[in-house]
Amino acid sequence: MTSVAQVLKSKAEQAVHTIAASDSVFNAVRLMADKQIGALVVTDGDAIVGIVTERDYARKIVLMDRSSKTTAVRDIMSPHVRFVELDQTTYDCMALMTERRMRHLPVMADGKLVGMVSIGDLVKEIIAEQQFTISQLEHYITGGPAA
Repeated sequence: MTSVAQVLKSKAEQAVHTIAASDSVFNAVRLMADKQIGALVVTDGDAIVGIVTERDYARKIVLMDRSSKTTAVRDIMSPHVRFVELDQTTYDCMALMTERRMRHLPVMADGKLVGMVSIGDLVKEIIAEQQFTISQLEHYITGGPAA
């Protein structure tokens, strides 16, 4: 079973992007667009205080007719951050994401933010695992070389 550490190593973009709680939502959305990501970890100094997502923007700015330039990230972020650690499995992450209806999980190691996994990262990894298993089973059944 694949660990979160293995998922992070396989990602092309391994940087974790953060934004200050006092920064504007506009800047948060611009950063997400520039980096082609769907969530940012929100910080206050060195402390993690929340997570802000495209979904937060859509529901708490667009639908409420607020200004993204004058609204602070702290006003729309989710303050209860769920996170995983490097030794947890893709299945652990999927269970947590399904239960909590979330798409992004920050990854912590020794009390420090070291990565972020998305539902897309996990689905990609699980599909790769299944394809490998299918290939091995085909090899076993046919006695031929594995793909």
